[in-house]
Amino acid sequence: MVAASGIRIGWADLPVPVRHEIERIVGGPVVTAESQAGGFSPGTADRVCTADGRRAFVKAVSPALNADSAAMARAELRISAAMPVGAPVPGVLGGFDDGEWVVLVLEDVEGAHPRTPWVEGEIRGAAAALRDLAAALTPAPIPGLPRAADRLAPAFGGWADIAADPPGDLDPWAAQRLDVLCAAAGRGIAAVSTGDTVVHTDLRADNILIRPDGRFVFIDWPWGCTGPAWLDAVLLAINVVVHGGDPGPLLAGADPRAAAGVIAGAAGYFLNRARHPAPPGLPTLREFQRFQGDGLLPWLRDALGD
Repeated sequence: MVAASGIRIGWADLPVPVRHEIERIVGGPVVTAESQAGGFSPGTADRVCTADGRRAFVKAVSPALNADSAAMARAELRISAAMPVGAPVPGVLGGFDDGEWVVLVLEDVEGAHPRTPWVEGEIRGAAAALRDLAAALTPAPIPGLPRAADRLAPAFGGWADIAADPPGDLDPWAAQRLDVLCAAAGRGIAAVSTGDTVVHTDLRADNILIRPDGRFVFIDWPWGCTGPAWLDAVLLAINVVVHGGDPGPLLAGADPRAAAGVIAGAAGYFLNRARHPAPPGLPTLREFQRFQGDGLLPWLRDALGD
């Protein structure tokens, strides 16, 4: 399995004024900071604790490290701060953007990521929690978000890009059915063009925490947009397919043709982007995308037919 990871800085790498402002938000001097692995950002992802036991999860990134990561952090700060009370997402303690550093200070959620390969109980738990998430975020409580169709349309054009310049190592089944895959991705875009639910659009096991009491928390919201209530469940089904497990409980609430279209669009995006050079600070991103694209093709063979 290919892991998703960037080359992260840590708490000690942040400028002193940035650390002091974070400590003001948390409520005291930080005495321990535990850097978290995984994810694609080169910025910090630190669980911090003060002398009197206050805890927080700190994310901080500078455009100097990666401009796209900084833009994503700005979006995540705005979206996370506007989430309604009671939604299964981390609470926001504070944050700031001084032009050089974008910082989010979040609740430090006690919990663990779902296991991969996925297990049946956690798949069913995720499906139920996503229904609760969609209910809390419908109608969309955050104004001005992009539409899922507008955000996903460029990505779902991956099969058209591949058809225009097929790589020599493309899976033979996919190479012989590029027109079918392009059409399916088009159906996926049409299917997500309606709906007024705030959707995550980037759900994977590493963007979910399960609290000790079994409650699910959905983290990392830079790609939040509006779309159909079933979309996040289908997108999480991609992670289940890729890493192993039965995606049936996640797909149960979506029209099968719509779900197949979304998954086809995602596969084309992964395989097309995997052909590009890795962005700064994210050396494993392309390998991870190729891993996901290849992992979806057997499911698509069954869904779209031989």
